[in-house]
Amino acid sequence: MKLPIPKEEQFKAAAHDERATSKIGLALAVTFTTCFVTGLISHLIQHPPEWFFWPSRPVGLYRVTQGLHVISGVASIPLLLAKLWSVYPKLFGRPLVRSLPHALERLSILVLSGAAFFELTTGLLNVAQNYPWGFYFPQVHYAVAWLAIGSILVHVAVKLPVIRRALSRGTPDEEPPAAGLSRRGFLRTTGLATGVAVVATAGATVPFLRGVSGLSWKTGKGTQDLPVNRTAAAAGVTWSASWRLSVVTPGGTKKFSLDELRALPQTTAELPIACVEGWSQSATWRGISLPVLLKAVGASPGTAVRVSSSERSGLYSVSVLPGEHTADELTLLALELNGEVLDLDHGFPCRIIAPNRPGVLQTKWVTKLEAL
Repeated sequence: MKLPIPKEEQFKAAAHDERATSKIGLALAVTFTTCFVTGLISHLIQHPPEWFFWPSRPVGLYRVTQGLHVISGVASIPLLLAKLWSVYPKLFGRPLVRSLPHALERLSILVLSGAAFFELTTGLLNVAQNYPWGFYFPQVHYAVAWLAIGSILVHVAVKLPVIRRALSRGTPDEEPPAAGLSRRGFLRTTGLATGVAVVATAGATVPFLRGVSGLSWKTGKGTQDLPVNRTAAAAGVTWSASWRLSVVTPGGTKKFSLDELRALPQTTAELPIACVEGWSQSATWRGISLPVLLKAVGASPGTAVRVSSSERSGLYSVSVLPGEHTADELTLLALELNGEVLDLDHGFPCRIIAPNRPGVLQTKWVTKLEAL
């Protein structure tokens, strides 16, 4: 027995009204664009081209931008599902292809849907630090983001007349009530689902929501009241009493023991550590200010510094502190965390903690600083 194929015009529910579709699409455009822009900022900080500049102040700016990246990504998930539910009757429109522009429009929607689902799914798995794939997440996620935003721009350009018409008109008085959930009910349900998703996860970034964010991750957990993404055991790092910090400048190399570092002037600072997965938390750090250390070895603050870790196999075992950070007195070679000597998992004997930097660039287990 052959089942009848429904026709597009048979779908009468208010959720499929073009006004509902346009309003949800507008909200999705805002969240997805916010997610794209903040993700682009994070990528440029981690892989900066020559023209890019990222300041060291305000100290929590990256915390805000990356928090917005994850929150807007989470908000996009229910909005995308609602948008697809609103337009799925168009799959039953006949003929399937009416013209070349119509074919291009359908192709752009296919690309948009695939790219958006890929970005949101892989982004959510990255937040959970679950990587069931064989590719390097940052590069692929970045590349597909451009594909997604490009297809969104094409889709908006094609649908702009429909969007204008839908958003500029009110509901006619003579319009009969729709069966089932009303248009306003559908929009309110979508908004409620989006709000619940945000509140349930935003506590990882927004401190005052931590008491109600049942799905927030990591924050407040870990040794010394700070989460740990990569432990010393996972990094293959151990401590040896023969450890020395090498500081390389054009004038030569100077080595410091841990006791010698502790004998230098110390600075205490309240700085957040903000992870690319979206969580962030403030902590009290104490150590040697980079400008002080550079002056002690005859180098000038404001010089870019390459930081090397005793971790050998990690993707971020080497980072570069740009001049705006090495000139900032709040950039520390930290020896203590929250009033205690650094735990090995937090980078003992010393680590970098700089204002307004991603956590992956706050190199732990530092063995060498090299003035560039």
